[in-house]
Amino acid sequence: MSENAQKHYDVVIIGSGPAGYTAGVYTSRAKLSVLIISGTLPGGQLMTTSEVENYPGFPSGIFGPELMMNMRQQAERFGAQIVDDEVIEVDFKKRPFIIKTHSETYDSKAVIICTGASPRKLGIPAEQQFGGRGVWYCATCDGPFFKGEDIVVVGGGDTAVEEATFLTKFGKSVKLVHRRDSLRASKIMEEKAKENPKIEFMWNNVVSDIKGDKKVATVLLKDVKTGRQTEVRAGGLFVAIGHEPNTSIFKSHVDLDDKGYLVLREHTRTSVEGVFAAGDVHDHRYRQAVTAAGFGCMAAIDVERWLSEQKPNKKKGLE
Repeated sequence: MSENAQKHYDVVIIGSGPAGYTAGVYTSRAKLSVLIISGTLPGGQLMTTSEVENYPGFPSGIFGPELMMNMRQQAERFGAQIVDDEVIEVDFKKRPFIIKTHSETYDSKAVIICTGASPRKLGIPAEQQFGGRGVWYCATCDGPFFKGEDIVVVGGGDTAVEEATFLTKFGKSVKLVHRRDSLRASKIMEEKAKENPKIEFMWNNVVSDIKGDKKVATVLLKDVKTGRQTEVRAGGLFVAIGHEPNTSIFKSHVDLDDKGYLVLREHTRTSVEGVFAAGDVHDHRYRQAVTAAGFGCMAAIDVERWLSEQKPNKKKGLE
C-alpha cells in the first residue's frame, strides 16, 4: 500500500451495529473526522433479526435491518464515512494507530472497537435454514413472540437456565436440552428451574435436526448415550450455548479476559491509551441493542474528551 493511499482520521470505529453507529453519530456531531469500518455483517446481529420490539422509541416495533439502516444514515448525515470492509490487521504500538482492511490502510488518532460477539451455533444445516424463522439466540430479545408456544432451549449453563425460566412467562412449555446429565449452571438457578412446572429437562440429548415448512414446527433430539431419536413439537428453538467475542485480530494488541472479551480499564478505555471499546465486544452480561448503543455513546464521549486533552493548550502559548 502506497503512502498516498493511506487515509487519516481522528477516530476509526471498527465494527457497526448499535454500538458502532451510535459512536459514529456522537463523534461526527463533535466535528471529528470519523471512519466506520462496518465488518463482515454491516449493521451487526440485528441485520438477521426480524422484528425488534424492545428498542425505545418504536411502540409498534421495527424490523432489525430497518433500525440499523436508520442508524447508519444518521451517522452519515453528521459526516461519518462508512466503508463496508473488514479489518484484518491493527497496529496499536504507537500513534497514529494503523488499521488495515482487505482493500485499504488507514491511520487514526483514536480507535473505538465495536466488533461485537457472535452466538455459538449448533452446527447443523437446518440451523441456518430456520434462522430468524424459529431459531433464535436471545430470549430477552425474542421471547415475547412465542406466547402459548412449545419452546426448546439448548444449553446447560446459567444463560440457558435463565433463558428457559424467562421463556416460561410466554411459552406453554419449555424443554431444556442438555448434552450431559447435570447442569453447569449455579445451584440456585438450577433449583429455581426444577421447581418451575413448565420446564422439562431433556438430559443427555443434542439437537440433530429441525423440521418445519415456513418456520420451526418440530425439533429432533438424539440421546448421546443410546442414539435414540425423539421428535418434539416446538414453535421456537433458543440456542444458549454461549457467545464468542469477535476479538481474534486484537490478541496481543489489547488485554482480553479468559473468554476473549475486551477488558476495560476505566469507563470505556482499553489497556491501550487511545483505544476504546463499546458493546458486546466487552459486555457479556446484557447483550442488548439498547445497551450497546449506550456504550457507543459513552465511548464516543470518552474519545472526544481524550482527544481534546491531547491538543496543545494555545492559551498558554504552547505549540
